[in-house]
Amino acid sequence: MTYQERLLKAIPGGAHTYSRGFDQFPSNAPQILESAKGAYVFSPDGRKFLDYGMGLRSVSIGYAEDEINRAAFEQIEKGNNLTRASIIELEAAELLIELIDSVDMVKFTKNGSTATTAAVKLARAYTGRELVARCAEHPFFSYDDWFIGSTDITRGIPEDTITKTLKFHYNDLASLENMIAEHPNQIACVIMEPATIEHPTNDFLKNARELCRRNGIVFILDEMITGFRWHIKGAQHYYGIEPDLCTFGKAMANGFSVAAIAGRREIMELGSIELEGRERLFLLSTTHGAEMAGMGAFVASVAFLKKYNVIEQLWEYGKKLINLINQTAQSLGIEKYFQALGVPCSPYYQTFDRDGKISMAMRTLFAQEMISNGVMIPWVALSYRHGDKELELTRIALERSLTVYKRALEEGISGYLKGEIIKPVFRKYN
Repeated sequence: MTYQERLLKAIPGGAHTYSRGFDQFPSNAPQILESAKGAYVFSPDGRKFLDYGMGLRSVSIGYAEDEINRAAFEQIEKGNNLTRASIIELEAAELLIELIDSVDMVKFTKNGSTATTAAVKLARAYTGRELVARCAEHPFFSYDDWFIGSTDITRGIPEDTITKTLKFHYNDLASLENMIAEHPNQIACVIMEPATIEHPTNDFLKNARELCRRNGIVFILDEMITGFRWHIKGAQHYYGIEPDLCTFGKAMANGFSVAAIAGRREIMELGSIELEGRERLFLLSTTHGAEMAGMGAFVASVAFLKKYNVIEQLWEYGKKLINLINQTAQSLGIEKYFQALGVPCSPYYQTFDRDGKISMAMRTLFAQEMISNGVMIPWVALSYRHGDKELELTRIALERSLTVYKRALEEGISGYLKGEIIKPVFRKYN
């Protein structure tokens, strides 16, 4: 059997997150990976690829970074998971509190979904309300029912859960104002990312924060992706906004499994145990939530980010990459059909067919050709280990791949695309 057949036989979906599924990659992508170092990944058959996936954006420094690994190994050798809270657990908590302006208390966990769900639970307990307002344009908050029920994939989710999550639009304050007016005193929280593919405009974040404050709504910023990329103190600092609660993960520990729910003391302490007589809220309670290896990796990652000015490099490399992509497309006369855009520290690309419509088929073709030229670019996640050498490798791959892309626009894609078209993760049917 192939690796793909074995994966699908052993694991529902063939991987432990749907973004790693075979339907998210062109047919010539490696079915499985064996190892990675720096900005490169390696398949079992010895193939090497420059990677822009970077562990689903969790690796912002580089794969198998020696300084980070050593810090994790040191904690493993100290026991990794003790009977009471560990020294490194306290150090990590105090570090995040010191680092992020809005944070008084923090609770660690192993993934972003549990962190955002904990934030929603805290908001509901704090306000006594049930409805959740989430940003429609932001693609993923949690695998839990409160979020998945608001997507097309509602199978297995009770109807009353589905109706309790509402959607508003990013950079559209009126959509949020109207929602609040339609559900007075019913919305527990507003949850959104500070930014994804565009910056907030017209003081959107500040106005949304003030709107929530006036209406007794908990304002939550999900910084799974923006945290430790936009700024060492988070995108909330970059945009000058303090949320009530915030969540972090992804790049905070350079690929180690660390996430966090954090925020104002009066909300966070609802999960405390020392306040006698208060009704309890059962917040996160996870055996491995503060696993020492991850805590050590987080502390070391923050030190590395500061020491080597990593975030500044992400912004600079992103600017160069956006310019490179757009200049290459322009040189071939296809700038209307292939574009790089977005916030420079986290760019993205768009693919269009010859009718000017966004095309998953053309996206698949581009990814296929880039892989043929040694670059895996399902999306664009940057790391400290993306440097001048990697930019040059990308330039060569882009010129070759976009030349084929141009031919497919002119002659039709059928003669160039091999295998199935990449599918969206959030679809009702397989």
